[in-house]
Amino acid sequence: MAKETPRDISERTYVFAVRIVRVVDAMPRTLAGAAIARQLIRSGTSVGANVHEARGSSSRKEYSRRMKIARSEAQETVYWLRLLGDSGLFPTRRLADLLKEADELVRIL
Repeated sequence: MAKETPRDISERTYVFAVRIVRVVDAMPRTLAGAAIARQLIRSGTSVGANVHEARGSSSRKEYSRRMKIARSEAQETVYWLRLLGDSGLFPTRRLADLLKEADELVRIL
């Protein structure tokens, strides 16, 4: 039985961040792998952090700004995931679901 995708955007981006952490931990410890890992961990975990911050905003303007940052970080994460797979550093079949989720988050945000 497949796991259901969380409906709450805050929880969904948190689960996404956990998955990013697991991918980064499984990445090869090469020079290129380390460089991509640093970028991926920053952007991939920042999505949820900014959504979380947005929920605590004191104004609509602040909320909108945080959500735009979250969207930008999600777009960056798509880039790093694609690069990771296309460079051969990580099996693309193992990244497919995560890449799909990143793309969906971009569309939602």
